[in-house]
Amino acid sequence: MRWVKRIGITLGLLIVALVVVVWIMLPPVNIPLGGMLANVFPDWFDPRSTDSETVGRELVVADGYGISLFAADVPDARMLRVTPNGDVLVASTSRGSIVWLAKDADGDGQSDGRKTLLENLDGPNGLDFHDGYLYVGEEEQIGRIAFDGDSVSGRYEVITAGLPGGGGHWRKPLRFGPDGLMYVVVGSSCNVCEEEDERRAAMLRFTPEGEYLGIYATGLRNSAGFDWSPLDGGLYATDNGRDLLGDDYPPCELNLIEEGAFYGWPYANADRDIDPDMGAGHEALIASSMAPVFDFRAHNAPLGIHFLRGEQHPEALRGQALVALHGSWNRSEKDGYKVISLTWGADGITARDFLTGFLKDGNVIGRPAEIAEGADGAIYISDDFANAVYRVTAGGATGDLMALPADSPTPVGPSSRYLDERPDEQMRATALVSGSETYLAAGCAACHQFDTPLADGQVSLAGLADRFGLAELEDYLVRPKPPMPPFTGTAQERRLLSIYLLESSL
Repeated sequence: MRWVKRIGITLGLLIVALVVVVWIMLPPVNIPLGGMLANVFPDWFDPRSTDSETVGRELVVADGYGISLFAADVPDARMLRVTPNGDVLVASTSRGSIVWLAKDADGDGQSDGRKTLLENLDGPNGLDFHDGYLYVGEEEQIGRIAFDGDSVSGRYEVITAGLPGGGGHWRKPLRFGPDGLMYVVVGSSCNVCEEEDERRAAMLRFTPEGEYLGIYATGLRNSAGFDWSPLDGGLYATDNGRDLLGDDYPPCELNLIEEGAFYGWPYANADRDIDPDMGAGHEALIASSMAPVFDFRAHNAPLGIHFLRGEQHPEALRGQALVALHGSWNRSEKDGYKVISLTWGADGITARDFLTGFLKDGNVIGRPAEIAEGADGAIYISDDFANAVYRVTAGGATGDLMALPADSPTPVGPSSRYLDERPDEQMRATALVSGSETYLAAGCAACHQFDTPLADGQVSLAGLADRFGLAELEDYLVRPKPPMPPFTGTAQERRLLSIYLLESSL
């Protein structure tokens, strides 16, 4: 079978060469290749944990607020919801689980405990509560289970199946509206294209029992976060603009969503600008589309949005919105990586920094993803790069919240997890051969290397075992952070590749 493996390696190298040729043939987009790659690839194999000392030293929150590390070591922490009891649920998307974090009852700024509420889910992201149920948006379905505030009971019931999966934007954000109906966003399958499935790049609406009521709004490329304003009742959604048109265009968007409206993608960008690739011939449709109510900077990747409702907040922020800017990859210089506030006034919407420090001198230590608020006004922010959840409180003092209890256990790092999972010597020997061949055949070497010096844009894999356990890396290869493509080989090939990567990085 050696000739089969050689063919595989050859095909892999041909694919890499084809990608390079296509890139060269693309029209110029004013982004230096090496600079852009330096922003694309570091996040691929670089999840990391954080600690209270780093949070207290690096993160800067708005005046009148304090911040603490509510929970660390929550892999791929994304969607958040605060229970009526004040506990926090987190979707650990890549691990296929929902994690329950106990509220901070002792006042140290940290969760008082945790447990896995649900597991073996398929890319869970959307979370919400309704009439005694916890609803979960998975990649291709929506499920629910009875929830009493700190535990689930009974059978997990799939109420809607067959949602479009795969593609670039496969997560399924969901939440219940004031009308008691469930709203679900299905992102686009691509950067810019005409979708075959009309449910993509759209907001859908369902009954609580999962009955499909139809498409609510269209032309939304990737509206990863949405919420209803307590001031005007409007439904506002963030949207990520397309890539590969330069550092500063097109802007990402905040849209006021209206039933039946079209928001431009893939034919228009910004305020009805005709897209250079897809817009020609669709001028009438573009003219009828809805313009954004606010522009974020290009490639900032706004995700979660939440309107503050607690009376504990300063009057200037009460009823206003916080937005998590996940951060850019499609820019020669990084941008975003913070939480901002949006305030509505006579002169329109004004943006101000609310939580910063995730990006310093070009180095990223965190990527805010989602935002939630408890009944007590405490704000929770997830970070899928640092695998963390932060707690921000009005009137809090950062220094007072940073101290760890004397009896806090030392966190177990990913390197310890890998050593616990490390296979026997025979399996490792097999992986060093077979995994190496897969690594080359899949074209991994074009972007990643173990040794220095690295070519422009390449990222070292040294120390990978300090950040991943074996099971974690296997899971990650199935659903890596975009734009890294998922590994499409067999489960056995993926396991051998993971062992090879981890062993070679020790």
